[in-house]
Amino acid sequence: MRRWRAVRMGYERFAPVERAIEINGDRYTFWQPPDLDALIDVEAFERDERIPYWANVWESALVLAEEIAGMEPGGRSLIELGCGLALPAIVACRRGFRAVASDYEDDALEGVRYNANRNGAEGLETLLLDWRRLPDDLPMFDLVVAADVLYEKHHAEALAAVVARTLTPNGTALVADPGRARAVNFEPAIRAAGLGIVKQQPRRPHGITTGPEIDIYRVTHPR
Repeated sequence: MRRWRAVRMGYERFAPVERAIEINGDRYTFWQPPDLDALIDVEAFERDERIPYWANVWESALVLAEEIAGMEPGGRSLIELGCGLALPAIVACRRGFRAVASDYEDDALEGVRYNANRNGAEGLETLLLDWRRLPDDLPMFDLVVAADVLYEKHHAEALAAVVARTLTPNGTALVADPGRARAVNFEPAIRAAGLGIVKQQPRRPHGITTGPEIDIYRVTHPR
């Protein structure tokens, strides 16, 4: 008699492992793939420079999540751009923001839904979003956030354009970055898009004493 091996479907196919995260005293349990390198698709990289950065919760996401956890939602809407596993958006949803997690990767959004449902953020919406082809009906948001998304030179201009398109007139964008070389292009790109920008004092995530300090860029419309 032939034995059939069960095939894991959905996010379970990545055999995710558990990671405990604490944000401003609140505990989260995240499940992420154990090996980012094993997820690299050579054909996808050659076609579109796709690397599965989404498969880890990076230090920039921790600092951004801490920043959001200290905010009062006040009925505000929030979108996370290039969300990966979307810790900041999940924290925002639990805090009471009307939150949307967006990414270019379907696999990332599978991980978002999996983790949102296990962390009390069932109301979090997900959106497949290509910065190069924004839908005409994409709404504006009171808070636009992104963590560690400035990998290539062209990402700065692309992100600046998306922020300018999605940020409400009185809104704020927060972009966290670990000091990547390409991040120097972000400030001029934001100013060229007609927005104002201030870089906050860099810091590490709470409880972490080594590794890069994280910059947070605060972006607003001129007033």
